[in-house]
Amino acid sequence: MFRKIISATAFAVALAAGAQAFAASGGKAKVTLVYDHELPNVPGKSIKAVLVEYKPGGTSPGHTHPKSAFIYATVLEGSIKSQVNDGPVKIYKAGESFPEFPGDHHSVSANGSKTAPAKLLAVFVVNSDETELTTDDK
Repeated sequence: MFRKIISATAFAVALAAGAQAFAASGGKAKVTLVYDHELPNVPGKSIKAVLVEYKPGGTSPGHTHPKSAFIYATVLEGSIKSQVNDGPVKIYKAGESFPEFPGDHHSVSANGSKTAPAKLLAVFVVNSDETELTTDDK
């Protein structure tokens, strides 16, 4: 009986620590640049890709991308809740894709699940001199 109480207490402490770590990060997605290559046949343009990893319930703040950026995003795992400009809020599942055009505002970007992780690959065609691919809303 004592072992069960200790185990339950340890489990509760681990859950609380995980929740605190998630809250401390603001629940924000992890974004990793996975490639960046200049396009040899289009001077001044590059193709760049970022892997966006969402914890269960994770989000990204509303944001924009460089005005030169055309983006094609593909959900690799789980589901992504997304809204671009004044369009509808949509849930995209693994294998589904959506575009973002130059000047678009990505107002909703979140994991579609509170219990499972999600991953998204966003591929940019953008001016080569762009270093900041995302600007969060203020």
